[in-house]
Amino acid sequence: MKRQYQRRSRPKTGNSKKSNLSVYPRRNESPERLIKRFIKKVKKSGIIEEVKERRRYRKPSEVKRIKRAKAIARRKKEEKKRNK
Repeated sequence: MKRQYQRRSRPKTGNSKKSNLSVYPRRNESPERLIKRFIKKVKKSGIIEEVKERRRYRKPSEVKRIKRAKAIARRKKEEKKRNK
């Protein structure tokens, strides 16, 4: 009789974001435009921002304060967009 083993998935640590981005050239697309699309994808995924955040240690209270300030700014921006 064969033993059946359960597969164990890796424990999730923090935000598991996709880090390998790829951009394929479109037909008749210039290299400058391709680079521009890549940079846009990187900014949207938040890779650069995450790298900047990890450069130094931040106390948990500081992280909360920054997170709260970003949330307030985001809400203000959304409200401003709705009121136009």
